Amino acid sequence: MKFRFLWVGKTKDKNWRVLQEEYFARLSHFVRCEIVELKDSGKEIEGKLILEKLNQSTFVCLLDVKGRSVSSHDLAAKLENWQNRGLKEVTFIIGGAEGVASEVVERADNSLSLSFLTFTHEMARVVMLEQLYRAFTIIKGFPYQK
Repeated sequence: MKFRFLWVGKTKDKNWRVLQEEYFARLSHFVRCEIVELKDSGKEIEGKLILEKLNQSTFVCLLDVKGRSVSSHDLAAKLENWQNRGLKEVTFIIGGAEGVASEVVERADNSLSLSFLTFTHEMARVVMLEQLYRAFTIIKGFPYQK
């Protein structure tokens, strides 16, 4: 399985970028990963860019405030289910500051919320990567999650 991360904008703050790179590297031990950064350009244009960057057969997981909240163990079970279903690629999308266009929401196969709280996009990227890494440590029985 491969994870693609499609998000709008760059991680500009060096501290968040270091954390992002750290958890991306950790996650890469479990699954092939790729980050695709899209230019901030308004909700509708970003939506078109996101849809253009999606591979036809990818499974899309949208990070959205209206998405389903899950525990770390539930996320691990979800990832394991995706692996067992034989999904070749999962694309995680974090939209821009205005959210994502309705076409992106419609294309999503799954929608997750990281929290009821609002995070900056830089924080959300780090939290998402850390939680995916944590989920794999749960699946593999590594001690990290405790």
